Amino acid sequence: MSNKQTMSFQTEIKQLLNLMIHSLYSDKEIFLRELISNGSDAIDKFRFAQINDPALNKGEELAIKISFDKDAKTITVEDNGIGMTYDEVIENVGTIAKSGTKAFLENLSGDSKKDANLIGQFGVGFYSAFIVADKVELITLKAGDTTSNAVKWISSGDGEFSIETVDKIDGNGTKITLHLKPEQDELLSDWALRNIIRKYSDHINYPIQMQKMPERDEEGKEIHTNELETVNKASALWSRSKNDITDEEYKEFYKHISHDYTDPLKWVHARVEGAQEYTQLLYIPSKAPFDLYDANRRYGIKLYVKRVFIMDDAEKLLPNYLRFVRGVIDSQDLPLNVSREILQSSRDIDAIRSGSTKKILSLLEDIAKNNPEQYQNVWEEFGPVLKEGLIEDNANKERIAKLCRFASTNNDSNIKNTSLEEYVSRFKDGQDKIYYITADSYNAAKNSPHLEIFKQKGIEVLLLTDRVDEWVVSHLNEFDGKELISVAKGKLDLGKLDDEKPSEEEQKQQDEKAKPVLEKIKAALNGKVKEVVITTRLVDSPACLVVDNNAMSIQLERMMRQAGQEMPSMQPTLEINLKHKLINKLENSIDDGITNDLSLVIFEQAQLAEGIQLDDPVGFIKRVNSLID
Repeated sequence: MSNKQTMSFQTEIKQLLNLMIHSLYSDKEIFLRELISNGSDAIDKFRFAQINDPALNKGEELAIKISFDKDAKTITVEDNGIGMTYDEVIENVGTIAKSGTKAFLENLSGDSKKDANLIGQFGVGFYSAFIVADKVELITLKAGDTTSNAVKWISSGDGEFSIETVDKIDGNGTKITLHLKPEQDELLSDWALRNIIRKYSDHINYPIQMQKMPERDEEGKEIHTNELETVNKASALWSRSKNDITDEEYKEFYKHISHDYTDPLKWVHARVEGAQEYTQLLYIPSKAPFDLYDANRRYGIKLYVKRVFIMDDAEKLLPNYLRFVRGVIDSQDLPLNVSREILQSSRDIDAIRSGSTKKILSLLEDIAKNNPEQYQNVWEEFGPVLKEGLIEDNANKERIAKLCRFASTNNDSNIKNTSLEEYVSRFKDGQDKIYYITADSYNAAKNSPHLEIFKQKGIEVLLLTDRVDEWVVSHLNEFDGKELISVAKGKLDLGKLDDEKPSEEEQKQQDEKAKPVLEKIKAALNGKVKEVVITTRLVDSPACLVVDNNAMSIQLERMMRQAGQEMPSMQPTLEINLKHKLINKLENSIDDGITNDLSLVIFEQAQLAEGIQLDDPVGFIKRVNSLID
């Protein structure tokens, strides 16, 4: 029984189709790669379904079939994989990768070449069919369903599609027919399609079949046959010897499993033997996927057991901080009926996870050592995520710390290219600590008043501006035996670097002299600060805010509030610079009104320097204006 409906695509899909129809892709041939890749994934899922339900196994060869019809001007791509239900067709073909559509469109630049790469990152390869077709027809039957429950989907890429139930007597799987645009006739040839298959899909693990090429008889006449032949190598690429695989094959396989249109940056292919036997082929992408920071993100590792697909996005095969890695792991020892529940608690999986983590860290270390420029690209794309490993992976914390890169006051650039080892190598005589500051942005960190004494003495400070940094420094307390110290926390002690430190008697006299102005300011601020003290870190600014060594930083407190967390009110310490003219003016003031206004302005300036939003910005402006008058 047909229940035909005409439905509209998501608004975002309409915009995407418009881009496709206007030839966004620079290489139109990739439409076939994407449809073959989808067919391969469908067969993978069907093989796994057969493990749980042996009745689904009819003994037929699992393959992808390609055909064309010159008269009808169509190309057909057919698989006998898992197939889809009515609802699954709407869900998977009516939306882009189920999520991320808004972010995708926000990232479009208007540059066709860049946007083509971006589309690949968003996993929307099915829609590449509209590059060459002005109508696409899909018929699919879910494995295990009756033939009358097949689904037919048709769209001309005009913002709508029709969908209905039909009969499909040739079994489960999906058949996609592309009605080509008039200018795409050159694709309607055996040679053209075979060339595209060998160029982009030779690595596919299943046979890609086409009708056998016609032979010629003694008189030169073509003899046609309905016999099919396999066009691709049809062997699991990761199971082949590394010496037999070209770089181009590795790159095309990456694009197949990741749906990314850019080449991978690096990869590692290894067979691990011993107590646990498995093969790993792991890639580091050249660009971050769009959902890298999505809480519902998909992971990039496919798990196979003896070349039988088990699951996509196996999050337990690598730690969360390596979620940008793509690849395949094929185990020889895991049971074929491994389930997600077993996977979560398996010692064998833990061993694979540990070994794969070490392989990726070794690969990153090799890039960092031998190709610093390439590693800079890695860090720009994945650095904030990799730093999460300092929190999550205590066993590899030292290795991850060496891989981290930071901006610093050593150069006038926001490029994060300073390693902790390089920082330590630049220690001044007498320095025994690593100094850092956290802030919302590079400029906020670079211009913070907390850095003034460090700039004056030429002491390098790391500028930490990633959101994760606040949690990182709470877990990374030292490196190479050197303590990490925030320049915005606690009483500053430069140790042997402080060559101008007053004697104990001089300090006592200074404290006594400053006592009246300190009391004035504290009284005027009326409980807004814990205490008011003389600074040892300011040179040009009148004041700054400091929290205790073990207290939450001002930056982290603000981030927690922005995230909707209720935080107890925290009173910072106000450090004042006795040499600043505003402090001198306040010290000499005998007008209580001016004293109060000036104390508040100094305090609010210090808040602004920390990125804190003022409770009463209008009041601040009025106070500043009154003092100017």
